[in-house]
Amino acid sequence: MNEQAKQNEAVNAQNNMEKKVETVEYRSSAGQGQEERNVQVTHQPHSKTSGGVLSGAAAAVASTLQSAKDAISEK
Repeated sequence: MNEQAKQNEAVNAQNNMEKKVETVEYRSSAGQGQEERNVQVTHQPHSKTSGGVLSGAAAAVASTLQSAKDAISEK
């Protein structure tokens, strides 16, 4: 995090904790100078991302692989 960043934590309307960080974004394009602008980034932790989404995806992959194995073995 850069030295200019400011952050605060609050509870949002859905009663979830969120962290807002005010910082500076730097962009540059070929042939252009560097552009600087103030931005605010909001971090919202989600309980589903701490394994729930990944375990669901893993189960879907396992099911797909098993279906493929079954289809191949019936040839």
